[in-house]
Amino acid sequence: MTGAGLRDLVIVGAGGFARETAQAVRDANAEDVAHGRTPRWRLAGHLDDAPRLHGRDVYGVPVLGGSDLVGDLPEARVVVCVGSPRDYAVRARLVRRLGLPEHRFATVVHPTASVSRSSVLGAGTVLLAHCVLTAAVRVGSHVAVMPQAVLTHDDVVEDFATIASGVRLGGGVRVERGAYVGAGALVREYTTVGGWSLTGMGSTVLADVPPGEVWAGSPARRLREAESPALEELRAEGKESGRRPETRMGSEVV
Repeated sequence: MTGAGLRDLVIVGAGGFARETAQAVRDANAEDVAHGRTPRWRLAGHLDDAPRLHGRDVYGVPVLGGSDLVGDLPEARVVVCVGSPRDYAVRARLVRRLGLPEHRFATVVHPTASVSRSSVLGAGTVLLAHCVLTAAVRVGSHVAVMPQAVLTHDDVVEDFATIASGVRLGGGVRVERGAYVGAGALVREYTTVGGWSLTGMGSTVLADVPPGEVWAGSPARRLREAESPALEELRAEGKESGRRPETRMGSEVV
């Protein structure tokens, strides 16, 4: 990364996840400076579709306008940081609407995260503070991995999944496309968490979670169907059960 020069980065979203990502970028830049390297990124601002935020600063970072302004910033790299348990499909919808080529998306890794050399990350993915990827972990594109999550050997996390803070995945787990694994959940080794499902916080997952369902408890059990935004994504995809995640390293990593 030394000598690569400062490059603009815009964060789509201005909520909690976006602010955490902005802090990760600041921390990565500070780490570069501490080691005598040129920081890679200039944090140009947030783009958010809530008009009330336009023109405001969020923790010192300006909200430049709506997400459509990304077209006016052709040289900037982009990371999409939206979503919550209430609508965890919004990140996929927004990435699809932006229609950007893969090379426009940055991958942000907090300097305290531990990523093994045998692990790979896709474009647009964010790893926050103190995450651990132990060995041969494959993480797809536009994945959110929150603080202190641990992904162990041979785990596969597909595109648009969310791994909330404190999650522990046993070896060989597959988290399918768009799934949301809630804070503090424990997932047994060689278990599959189905696409666009939601696993409740603090759950202990001992069996496969079917696509498009909400599971919670210890041991986790089915509560109900997922909310309509997630089910719409699942139906649109036709649930390609053998789908592989995007794990190319074509994006630029912070």
